[in-house]
Amino acid sequence: MNKQDQHIVSKIKNAEILVMGCSAGGFSIIYDLVLNFPENFPLPVLIVIHRSRKYKSLIEEQLNLNGKLKVKMAEDKERIKKGIVYFAPPDYHLLVEDGGSLSLDYSELVHFCRPAIDATFQSAADVYKEKVIAVLLSGTNEDGAEGIAYISELNGLTVVQDPDSAEFRTMPQAAIEKANVDLILNNLQIAELMNDINRVKNQLE
Repeated sequence: MNKQDQHIVSKIKNAEILVMGCSAGGFSIIYDLVLNFPENFPLPVLIVIHRSRKYKSLIEEQLNLNGKLKVKMAEDKERIKKGIVYFAPPDYHLLVEDGGSLSLDYSELVHFCRPAIDATFQSAADVYKEKVIAVLLSGTNEDGAEGIAYISELNGLTVVQDPDSAEFRTMPQAAIEKANVDLILNNLQIAELMNDINRVKNQLE
């Protein structure tokens, strides 16, 4: 194992939460990743997808029915628990509060979006500091780049989809340009990383 691999494993061992975000072009990879999480996945997962309340989405219900983890839409003041996947509701920012609970926020749009990836990433880092793993995927704006940079500054593990493998490269490219990201991975490598997180964390328990 080289020094970079040791560095990544060290960050995985330290992690207490996984946050993921995407916009256009990222829905299918998010769906596949969550569908394939093992039932003993050792972290809570917060997911932000840019979506409007005008269009009904059944992603939580479908994944909860077909996957191995409990998947749900996040609720205000809900306690964060490992092994549960929380999706940001349409038209609300999903925030992490001190003490490990969730908050739904209807403040101004960020990058013309609500929910915004930056809002979730930054609030998670405020609470969990270096114990955050952040994954940013395909999208057509720059939401998430500042959040990734903030998590990187706090020494969390930052992962960005390779722009060449993303359906829309704007979002991951902006993060790469703004932050010193740890890993730039294609879709298969991101899935492998989820398996690595599961293996490394469960070896510690």
